[in-house]
Amino acid sequence: MKTLVIVSHPYFSQSRVIRALQRTAENADNVTVRNLETIYGDEVATIDVVAEQAAYREAERVVFLYPIHWFNLTPMLKAYLNEVWTYGWAFGTGGTALKNKQLQIVTTAGASEFTYSHDGLLNNTMEEVLTPMRASARYVGMHYCKPLAFYEVASGNQDKVADFQARFATLLAEK
Repeated sequence: MKTLVIVSHPYFSQSRVIRALQRTAENADNVTVRNLETIYGDEVATIDVVAEQAAYREAERVVFLYPIHWFNLTPMLKAYLNEVWTYGWAFGTGGTALKNKQLQIVTTAGASEFTYSHDGLLNNTMEEVLTPMRASARYVGMHYCKPLAFYEVASGNQDKVADFQARFATLLAEK
């Protein structure tokens, strides 16, 4: 399956886990990786909408790889969606560019999985935190896949990172 991985991390140079997961994607077959901050920095005005939309053309699956940033998308990923998923291209009159593609969220959180539970501090699961992404996918006609979340990345011991990479590689190899 041809996969487009969109990576965003506001502090990419400090991230061990997202960087490791990006390397996993770069080494996978039939995967194209675009790191927003590497390409555009934090300058929303420099997003090349035509190039970004063209990147979706052959993809059957789109993966957004990012850390949960205050229980939301990263600032650049949100700006990217605002700029790239436009009326007439992604939705609205004639906008079917994303229709029937899969959307897969792969995210990291510093907190534990228990924190992201109904019994934990947030009183919300990760899937509930990601509700806006599910709604966005459905709005543009995409198939929303069950998110893959990695927890306790702040501790980031090497055993966990290797396990995260193996699980992500397995997901990317799925047809």
